Parts: sequence; C-alpha cells; structure tokens
Amino acid sequence: MTASTYHIPVMLSQCTEGLAINPNGIYVDVTFGGGGHSRAILNQLDQGRLFGFDQDQDALENVPDDERFTFVQANFRDLKKYLRLHGVRQVDGILADLGISSHQIDEASRGFSTRFAGDLDMRMNQTAGITAKDILNQYPEADIHKILGVYGEVKNAKTLAKGIVAERAVLPFETTEGFTTFLRKFAPRGKDFKYYAQVFQALRIEVNDEISALEDFLMDTLEVLKPGGRLVVMSYHSLEDRLVKNLMIKGKFHGEVEKDFYGNLIRPLEPVSRKAIVADAAEVAENPRARSAKLRIAKRTES
Repeated sequence: MTASTYHIPVMLSQCTEGLAINPNGIYVDVTFGGGGHSRAILNQLDQGRLFGFDQDQDALENVPDDERFTFVQANFRDLKKYLRLHGVRQVDGILADLGISSHQIDEASRGFSTRFAGDLDMRMNQTAGITAKDILNQYPEADIHKILGVYGEVKNAKTLAKGIVAERAVLPFETTEGFTTFLRKFAPRGKDFKYYAQVFQALRIEVNDEISALEDFLMDTLEVLKPGGRLVVMSYHSLEDRLVKNLMIKGKFHGEVEKDFYGNLIRPLEPVSRKAIVADAAEVAENPRARSAKLRIAKRTES
C-alpha cells in the first residue's frame, strides 16, 4: 500500500505554508495517517526534526525512512507527555488533519463506512476501547439519544434511539450492513446517505472520545508551542471547527474573550487569518473529502 492510496492529503500546500517552516525547526504532525503532510514538511527541513503521531497500527506502514522523523504511536491528546519523553519541551509548529483517513473508510472490517459490509467497530486504536457495536447494544436509550443529537445533529435522534433499543432486544446489532438496513425506515426521504453519515459520525465520535481528545490536544498545544510557533488545524464538521475557532480567537472553548485593564485581548493564540481557509473547486473535484474541510491557522503569542 502506498501513502497516496492510503490517503490523499487535503489542502497540502496551504497546510505547509501555514506552518511557516523553519528548515531547522521542530515540527509535529499529530495525525500522521498516510504520511502525505509529513513528507511535505520533511521536504522543507534541513537539520530540523519532525514527530508524527498516530494511534492507528496501520499507519506504521507509511513511516518514512528518515533520521529526522520520529513516529509516536499514541493519541494526540497526549502530545505534551510523549514529546517530553523524547526530550522535547517546545516546538515550532503543529499540524492536525482531523477526521478519518481514506484508508480507514475503505477498509471494510473497520466499520467506518456505510458503503461496505463489516463489523460495527469504528475504533481508530484497534487495541483498546469500546466499539460502535457496544454502544448500540449496551448504552441506555438516553445516552444514545444524546450521542446522536449532539455528535451527529440527527433531527429525529430521540425516535431513532428508542427504535435502536427496541430492535436490539429482538436481534443485537452486529454489522454495518445490518445497521444501515435498519436505519432506512428512519431516514428522511431522499436524504438517506446524509442521514447514515450523520449517525455513523455520531457513533465514531463517541467510540474514539474525539471531542474530549481534541480539547486535550488543543490545550497541550498552548504549552508546547514556542512564542511565534504555528498551529495549523483542519476540521471536517462543526463540532471540531467550533472548538478550534474559539480557542484561536477567544483563548478558550466557551465564553467570551477576556481583556486586560487596558482593553487588550488576553489570548494565547493569534489567528493568522480571521476566516477559515477552504479548498478550491479543482481540489474538491479531485478529492471530494476536501469539500467539508476548514483550515484554521494561528500563532502562539509572546505572553
């Protein structure tokens, strides 16, 4: 498997430009995946170093043979801890391409896609944690309702949660194919595939504890980035983008930005561009996954 078949990186040039790479600096790609972004960063380094994080065992196949590169098989929520284990306290730039890779989607056994028959798994780290099957067959109805409504923004979340609990009492959920067939009677007419995607997204986020992991990661970046260092984050749905935007603009996930006695904004990051960067029509036509991507860039303030 080549890196290009594993995953086509979205907005590759915009991401590397956003890092404003110092050839002798230290950088982190916290979502290594197929290694596309990492290779682009390495191409701009001289004596610099690059750390690549990924919790997925499959990503090991794409690790480049380069003495400047260090692979860390871990969740990016533990960014600070693992960098310190490697003797690094501060870095010049951090890149995160959130979401799931094309490889994970296309690997039927992983259970991420509605297009393939496979187990209801959805774990990014296949050696730990709960599966989508566990959620559907064991979670209380109220918890399933909340997951579907908050993480998937499913409009009939309450009705669907009730239906799931009733169905599993007769026949437990086992496969993506069986679950998708069950979902048909709840999907709005003509919007079946969008509905399936929302439900699967909600389950995936819960399985991998993605929102809490993202919050932990973003808070770690504030300690790890050098003053003037760049944070480049690409997200694919509103829940992620809202957290990234709020931290970059307000310095926190919720509430309004704080000001000092003189009315100056108190925030650890300064946005490089006010609005999110999106892919152009040509890239979207070549790589449909780029359609929903929003790229935000900020630099660490001196304070």
